[in-house]
Amino acid sequence: MTEAPVEPKRRRLVDLTPLRVSPAFARLWFGGAISGIGAMLTVVAVGLQVYEITESTFAVSLVGGIGLIPMIVAGLWGGMIADAFDRKKVLLASALVGWMSTIGLALIAWFDTTLSHPPVWPLYVLATLGSVAATVQMTTRSAVTPRLLPGELVPAASALNGISFGVQLTLGPALAGVLVASVGFGWTYLVDVVLFTTMFLGIVTLPKMAKAEGVERPGWRSLKQGVDFLRNAPNIRMSFIVDIVAMTFGRPHVLFPALGAGVIGGGAVTVGILTAAMAAGTFLASLFSGPVGHVRRHGLAVGRAITVYGGFVLLLGLTVLAMEFGLANGLVADVGKSFADVNWAALGVAAFAMLGMGASDEISAIFRGTMLLMAAPDGMRGRLQGIFTVVVTGGPRIGDLYIGVFATAVALWFPPVLGGILIIGLIALLVRVQRSFRDYDARTPTP
Repeated sequence: MTEAPVEPKRRRLVDLTPLRVSPAFARLWFGGAISGIGAMLTVVAVGLQVYEITESTFAVSLVGGIGLIPMIVAGLWGGMIADAFDRKKVLLASALVGWMSTIGLALIAWFDTTLSHPPVWPLYVLATLGSVAATVQMTTRSAVTPRLLPGELVPAASALNGISFGVQLTLGPALAGVLVASVGFGWTYLVDVVLFTTMFLGIVTLPKMAKAEGVERPGWRSLKQGVDFLRNAPNIRMSFIVDIVAMTFGRPHVLFPALGAGVIGGGAVTVGILTAAMAAGTFLASLFSGPVGHVRRHGLAVGRAITVYGGFVLLLGLTVLAMEFGLANGLVADVGKSFADVNWAALGVAAFAMLGMGASDEISAIFRGTMLLMAAPDGMRGRLQGIFTVVVTGGPRIGDLYIGVFATAVALWFPPVLGGILIIGLIALLVRVQRSFRDYDARTPTP
């Protein structure tokens, strides 16, 4: 008599098994988490420094916008070299480039204190260099994971990476707000320089990562193979499209300096709190990710998670609208750059909206990442991860430009209000039109 299959144990919290069974993965994970705190610190500090120099939300949006094309190239090229070369060496080279860009930012910050009108273009150049290095590193690390862990632990590793990302986004921006307000930009960047060294520990202790067998050298033919595969993989392709929708119309971060300076008040500390609130949502969603292992309809789950995300984007926009027009009785008060002058009611609602955005986006990311890893063949994983990296990092930069243009042309509240409505409507349409994505079943993964 054949025994019925045993149902896997239902978990409430994230599965820590990958950290126990693979010391190499554990070192890379811890090193990435700690260095990532510094990386997020620098991202926020660059935005604050650009706003301090220019007092322009559009100028802040250009930090990501200028780096968009180089980042796309880096993502596609990074996917090809992750398949064609020793991945350990690729990680080490990209980490060195990222580290040097942060050292450059620190030196510029100290030099700029001697100038009455410091130029902004060096910040754009070094931020772009750092984003290119981070893109190559992200792509390669994703391709490394299946080499360090058995296949059944890859979904748990994705959830652990979500926790790491949540910690980075929670602590980094909050630390940036406090450091910029207290010790200035130079010392803030120096903290990142020190934290970045932990990444090298995780990389240099990795085993040798020989290139995959039968893989084309980086070039047009290799890229074309990946694109051709994606063209015939509607479920993976749709997972990219829905994320682009969410990040293009629901990425409000470039608004934060202006919100902290005048609409909500609180200056740099408010910027750190709002950014960290989204990260806290990411962390909490990953921490309690145990039940997602029992969800089979991944496409449907992604659609619902992004719809919720759009709802929180709309809530943030309505909060800013209420502050700018005084639509909420008693909500508007005198505000200023000092944290003592912050409007607590508005900050609380805005932080709650960011918390919800972070949680819903992480649930979507876990399912999208699992779909890609389980439905894609091993020989295509590096190149598809490269395209995936372009999507998850390029979408927010397009979103930065969208927010910057409409916030400057109309009002600060307009882009998140319109964006939330567009996300909800477009996701409903896309999930309805693409039936295979809606019906995707994790028990029979198909690209």
